[in-house]
Amino acid sequence: MENIIFGKDHEIFRTSLRKFLEKEAVPFFKTWEEEKCIPRTFWKKLGEQGYLCPWTDEKYGGFNADFLYSVIINEEMEKVGTGMSGIGLHNDIVIPYIDSFGSEVQKQRWITPSTSGKAITAIAMTEPGAGSDLSNIRTVADKDGDHFIINGEKSFITNGHSADIVVVACKTDPDAEPAYKGISLFVIEAGTQGFSKGKKLNKVGQHANDTCELIFEDVRVDRGHLLGKEGHGFYYLMEKLQQERLIVAINAIVAAERMLELTKEYTGQRKAFGHSISKFQNTQFKLAEMATEISIGRTYVDTLIKKHVKNEDVVTEVSMAKWWVTDLAKKVATECMQLHGGYGYMEEYEIARRYRDIAVTSIYAGTNEIMKTIIAKNMNL
Repeated sequence: MENIIFGKDHEIFRTSLRKFLEKEAVPFFKTWEEEKCIPRTFWKKLGEQGYLCPWTDEKYGGFNADFLYSVIINEEMEKVGTGMSGIGLHNDIVIPYIDSFGSEVQKQRWITPSTSGKAITAIAMTEPGAGSDLSNIRTVADKDGDHFIINGEKSFITNGHSADIVVVACKTDPDAEPAYKGISLFVIEAGTQGFSKGKKLNKVGQHANDTCELIFEDVRVDRGHLLGKEGHGFYYLMEKLQQERLIVAINAIVAAERMLELTKEYTGQRKAFGHSISKFQNTQFKLAEMATEISIGRTYVDTLIKKHVKNEDVVTEVSMAKWWVTDLAKKVATECMQLHGGYGYMEEYEIARRYRDIAVTSIYAGTNEIMKTIIAKNMNL
């Protein structure tokens, strides 16, 4: 298929990144999964090579790269394993909030160490009692003169255990009507008194992607930690969710492509009744169906990438891609594991990890049910 997205410089960048990952990530990924964490030494290597937030301005350590470089990084990380997705979150979900809404002082303070690998970031929205319903968060930031005192708890926070810098959604006006107008964003640094991290959560999959709860007990910060304008947090979150959900769709389609590749290889080698099982009509039909749907998904995702690069409003289309592609990837995982037979259930086969890892993609960044609600709303139903 003709490549109508990436240019020569992009492909040179991809080749360089792929070689780097083959040397610095692939041989160690199984260990990272067991330790439930990607080591800081790897983050620093990423920073040294220019693979962290390359889209940022040169004065913060980036090289003003376009979004296609972020696409390449996310695609190549996903090929190693879905547990690498915390890096994409750092690059393309958390830092954009600081870059878009932060002051120059805040950018120098928090973006610069984030491009070098000295600082790891996270975003804290979800709470034990508030997931997709962000307006229902209970973490509060009460004013105390020129300071805010933050109390609350966040759950399921990707990069949470490693994070040095966390963008936290809080209620600065619990009585606001409607409720979402009372949300503000704060940047909290690890080591701040009253800010603690729970133990790493024991997830079904994506083990290398460290996840934990964050607790805020009378955390006192000055106004220099308020990101953007007070009461505008919800609007900031809505503005950035288009890119976050597009990143999820990109990772999911790459995961589906990888699972199909693994299964084609396995069925070509595995023999039953004197033949490779890829020769059986049922196997061929299953592979043909998956190849067709994955191709359709890839075409749609690539179209949205091009539109996003042009700063077009594709919230509805991205919502469509997020739910459809993640559902497709889950379906592909099930079919591919089935075609692996009993071996597909064994941990030493990559398809077993892929099967575990893909399930949560239909939940995070807004559940697929929420995606359909957004689509219906924008259809004026």
